[in-house]
Amino acid sequence: MSFLDDDYLLTTDVAKELFHGTAESLPIVDYHCHLSPKEIYEDRNFTDIVAAWLTDGNNYGDHYKWRLIRANGTPEELITGKGDPWEKFQAYAATMEKAIGSPVYLWTHMELRRYFGITETLTTRTAQSIYERTNEMLATKDFTRRALLRRMGLDTICTTDDPVDSLEYHRKFAQEGGDTFAMIPAMRPDKALNPDKAGFSEWVDQLEQVTGDTIGSFDDMMAAINKRVDFFHSMGSRLSDHAADLMVYEEATKAELDAILDKARAGEPLTADDLAKYRTALFLELMKIYDAHDWTMQLHIHALRNINSVGFAEHGADTGFDALNDRSIAEPLARLFDAAARQGAIPRTIIYSLNSNDYMPIATVMGSFQGGGKKQRMALGNAWWFNDTRTGIRRQLEVMAEESLLGNFVGMTTDSRSFLSFPRHEFFRRILCELVGEWAARGEVPDDVDYLKPLIADVSYNNAKALFV
Repeated sequence: MSFLDDDYLLTTDVAKELFHGTAESLPIVDYHCHLSPKEIYEDRNFTDIVAAWLTDGNNYGDHYKWRLIRANGTPEELITGKGDPWEKFQAYAATMEKAIGSPVYLWTHMELRRYFGITETLTTRTAQSIYERTNEMLATKDFTRRALLRRMGLDTICTTDDPVDSLEYHRKFAQEGGDTFAMIPAMRPDKALNPDKAGFSEWVDQLEQVTGDTIGSFDDMMAAINKRVDFFHSMGSRLSDHAADLMVYEEATKAELDAILDKARAGEPLTADDLAKYRTALFLELMKIYDAHDWTMQLHIHALRNINSVGFAEHGADTGFDALNDRSIAEPLARLFDAAARQGAIPRTIIYSLNSNDYMPIATVMGSFQGGGKKQRMALGNAWWFNDTRTGIRRQLEVMAEESLLGNFVGMTTDSRSFLSFPRHEFFRRILCELVGEWAARGEVPDDVDYLKPLIADVSYNNAKALFV
């Protein structure tokens, strides 16, 4: 095979037929990303490839790429700083010359091909030509933000939105007739989940303002959040998402929860026990709300965030200073879902972990709470963040297949802040077809593409689309 040719990663005839005959042409449902609804609605052009691909100078960019550029010894001025765009692009090209084996290397070249039709390898020798050609294209009406999404065959995109958000740009997008794709909000109540963080009391004040309620107790807060779920539901939302990071379980009385909320609103320090009790109760109440609305709850677990305090102080969150956590997960997760089962409210749930060692504990806990008449009520989320590699994706697919029903898996998300990240869906689909093709070659599944194609279509598109039915 030549680099990124039509059959790259497709090592068997079955894999080639499954990808080219089914997966390749299916639309994309990206049910978890971090693109800005305002930017999607306003549909402006990027100023250049650096703003689209690396950073716009305001720490809004691709931290996957930033970590690699830092590893190549590049000054921060040419990563997230105010350095010259061309010099930033040169630094990235020099980084790519060292990056073979990284998924970012593959994504970079797939993005050049799929969006811009550029097949040259990005090097310090080709950088000038690629920089000029991409900038010329990005200035045209065929390369606005929405046009970039349409180029990838986007069907549905879910943005990530705070419960107090007005969803102004979702409303405007829908009122103006939308586009060839749907833009749907997904609620992310992380500020409710973290009463120990700065700004929590101000966030509760905002929640009071948007609901018209006075929040004097934990029950009042949950009633207000329920109102916001009603509002999001009216705007088409059918999913929530939570950066759970660390799973805990500790039961509490209503009096204890009210006291914890009072302390948090007063800015008083909370103990680990306070946080465990509060977060346990919050999740149980949220699960009741989501179940009543027939929503899907997403849990993103075991990110160890902002571990470089100097980098975090200078650049803020989500700028490349995170790692994976390795704490226990099975017991608190099992206790949480057992409590949810006792209250008769387990929503459809997708659980991601940043630590691939968690896949088996998560999958086996999930298997104990399937049922309730819900198809795949519990699913293992796609290989996330540092696991977005060929090895990581294959491992996640293998565990989902071995411990549950691969045919019910809801497929890929970009989890991205980049408008140029959507070839990652193609990357995932190629790996899915590669893996199933290998199983067929070894006699583990029927060597029958007509039998296998519906499963490939379901995992690539249909199951994710069904989240919104």
